[in-house]
Amino acid sequence: MVLLAGRPLLLLVGWSLLAAPGLACGPGRGFGKRRHPKKLTPLAYKQFIPNVAEKTLGASGRHEGKIARSSERFKELTPNYNPDIIFKDEENTGADRLMTQRCKDKLNALAISVMNQWPGVKLRVTEGWDEDGHHSEESLHYEGRAVDITTSDRDRSKYGLLARLAVEAGFDWVYYESKAHIHCSVKAENSVAAKSGGCFPGSATVRLERGGTKRVRDLRPGDRVLAADERGRLLFSDFVTFLDREPRATKLFYAIETRAPRALLLLTAAHLLFVAPSGNASAGVLGGKAGDLDGDLGGGAVDLGPHRALFASRVRPGQRVYVVTGRPGARRLRAAWVHRVSLREAAGAYAPLTVQGTILVDQVLASCYAVLEEHGWAHGAFAPLRLVHALLAALAPVRSDAGPDGPDGVHWYSQLLYRLGTWLLGRDALHPLGMATPGS
Repeated sequence: MVLLAGRPLLLLVGWSLLAAPGLACGPGRGFGKRRHPKKLTPLAYKQFIPNVAEKTLGASGRHEGKIARSSERFKELTPNYNPDIIFKDEENTGADRLMTQRCKDKLNALAISVMNQWPGVKLRVTEGWDEDGHHSEESLHYEGRAVDITTSDRDRSKYGLLARLAVEAGFDWVYYESKAHIHCSVKAENSVAAKSGGCFPGSATVRLERGGTKRVRDLRPGDRVLAADERGRLLFSDFVTFLDREPRATKLFYAIETRAPRALLLLTAAHLLFVAPSGNASAGVLGGKAGDLDGDLGGGAVDLGPHRALFASRVRPGQRVYVVTGRPGARRLRAAWVHRVSLREAAGAYAPLTVQGTILVDQVLASCYAVLEEHGWAHGAFAPLRLVHALLAALAPVRSDAGPDGPDGVHWYSQLLYRLGTWLLGRDALHPLGMATPGS
């Protein structure tokens, strides 16, 4: 039904995104406020990020076979003639310049970072695509998905920070492999992991206004689920639609575990999760008292603020997320310490959208959006879709036993926003694993 309003919505969508820079004049992150330089921590010798094996789904993924000049897959490789990168090319064949497009993009981004960090110094590639069998049997060098790098001055005291810059540039796996170089690799171009958006597994549960819980995969129009408003007050909000629904997918999820209260939330890397501010131990409360929000669906609160929503892939042990506790009539939100973050595979991928833009999934407060690390901007961009939902609901109230509202896959409106967001903000503003849109 939402498709009927597609044409009028285009103007509204454009306005929503074009107006976003204007929001930056207020508190929080944005174009109107100069950001402080990020403090970079060098990698230690033999350290690798992420802290999983290179050829696992959470890093660069499995190898897909060697690429030879005579093979059909050779067309997957593209030469890199960036003048800001020095290629050793000891074979004198140009092989070190050949790589996948994803590897090329990350390498070019790193080259800029190196010049900014050390004026007069360039990035140097010692090994790229390997066609001569110099690496182990399943090395990603054979697929043009890995490079070994140094700085042009070969100053080994810089290599730890060089590795950190590679992580920041978006390489999917970075390893301070030897005293002589840093090893970096990327996912395959057609990797499912490289096209992840922001979702919950189908088995995740939400709390309903009429009582009890329901699995995310079973949500239908007419359901009202537990959420929180911009001031952190608990409330029930209408389920609008799925921004992404993939019943048959198996994806990699970040598992965020808390203690006191205990909770476990699975969500994909690019999904936004609300994190309490650091510093004052009581600063992260969503209520009038330190540590919790008293009362059922009410009470005083402090502004969540868009800057408190982080990508799931950036959440670390020692940070605090918001967990709902208590029985009906006495529910409250508490800031709970994250004690473990791990990676797990699970079936199904669902991105539910509520009118409020937030949702309590498996007792943890999360945003409905992903890919862009600005909850407020994403919520504003989806305002036209929520407006259409409200108008249609007023004209033709949905039945509680209504079936799924639309086909599986990424919602057309989400795809449109992603294209516009990429054009207006650039890909660097979006999560590197978010190949769909906010909320997809």
